[in-house]
Amino acid sequence: MHILKPGVASGLLLFMFNVLNFNTLQAQVSGFEAKTYISGSDTLLYRILYPENFKPGKKYPLVLFLHGAGERGNDNKKQLVHGSSLFLREDIRKNHPAIVIFPQCPQSSYWSNVRFEYDSAGHRKFVYTKGEAPTSAMKALMSFVEDLTSQRYIDQQRMYLGGLSMGGMGTFELLSRMPDTFVAAFPICGGGHTATVSAYASNTALWIFHGEEDAVVPADFSREMYQALKTAGAEVALTLYPGVNHNSWDNAFAEPDLLPWLFKYKKKKK
Repeated sequence: MHILKPGVASGLLLFMFNVLNFNTLQAQVSGFEAKTYISGSDTLLYRILYPENFKPGKKYPLVLFLHGAGERGNDNKKQLVHGSSLFLREDIRKNHPAIVIFPQCPQSSYWSNVRFEYDSAGHRKFVYTKGEAPTSAMKALMSFVEDLTSQRYIDQQRMYLGGLSMGGMGTFELLSRMPDTFVAAFPICGGGHTATVSAYASNTALWIFHGEEDAVVPADFSREMYQALKTAGAEVALTLYPGVNHNSWDNAFAEPDLLPWLFKYKKKKK
């Protein structure tokens, strides 16, 4: 019988965990094709998943997903850590064929215009701004989305948006900057400026998610955006997870109704 000492066992478990994470990410990376968008001074790395048996002459729904601050960089891989495996599931690909894109925000930028302030105790506070020029990452993203809408295989009536943490903030901001583009969106543990919701409240259905015990981005931000959207007449739902901290995306991605809810929306032709 081989007995592992506690330190050895912990080290082995950590090693196995890291190997599992690496293998999982490698599987995700292999499913999503690496690409780079360049237009003038705008550059954006992204990963794209095409539907099975993709036909360029056919129109498909688009799902654009914005990652969190921890996945920023220039490796064009880290943005797939959270959420991408959901879209690789065989049943999802069969029942909801779509083009799925995960862009990557550079380390030096941020999806949204949010300012960080600190109180006397050193606690960080998010201050969402309104009316400022977009960050370099948001500017590139907007240009990219404009390009996507011109692609013949993208169904402009069925463009969807989601994001977590920094990406949840970016979701709210991108909706306000391109209010006629996305028919449904799911921001997770994010926040935004409540005065911007009137731009897209009548165009976009939203399902907002947050952990009630979020110690990174307080759940009050989602509560405030939900209330502002309700007041503006939006079709909006809010799901709060009791006892859940910042990683509420795990719960959101496990919602069996998330993708059926998302894909049921289609723009009404004017």
